[in-house]
Amino acid sequence: MKKLIVILHNIRSTYNVGAILRSCDGLGVDEVAFAGYTPFLDKGLPHERAKLAKQIHKTALGAEQSVNWRRIEDLPRFLRQLQAQGYRVAALEQADDSRNLADGYQQDTDLALILGEEVHGIPADILGCCDEVLEIPMCGQKESFNVSVATSIALWEIRKPVLHEIGTRPHRT
Repeated sequence: MKKLIVILHNIRSTYNVGAILRSCDGLGVDEVAFAGYTPFLDKGLPHERAKLAKQIHKTALGAEQSVNWRRIEDLPRFLRQLQAQGYRVAALEQADDSRNLADGYQQDTDLALILGEEVHGIPADILGCCDEVLEIPMCGQKESFNVSVATSIALWEIRKPVLHEIGTRPHRT
């Protein structure tokens, strides 16, 4: 199975962070990287960390302990390092040249998926570091899903071949 890293860049809500961690655990993400002002357990004074831990745990339900994670200080540099290691870097974003995830996605290399702030999206300088932009098509009047929902949809599509293989195994009793 190819490696998959999810990068949370400037995700403001601790509840979204927790929900994303839970999806990452369930869909076999190898690592979650926190960039920008995304909150996590390593930020602030002890009482601030305790408050963040409680909020994240509310939606992560323990996935904050089971998913490998790290803090990234220089995201463009980190992305270049991943690309040098053979990773393909993709942004989940709306763009003129985006690839429609409804057409399917074959993960044929290690992949880093960047998620950005809900209102303003992923900054242009970070998008410029990406190999591709992936987009979830919308049917309704809203232009996007909540970032945690969008993450789950994208990860499901990316991991679908692996999930199919798991689904054909006998269930545990």
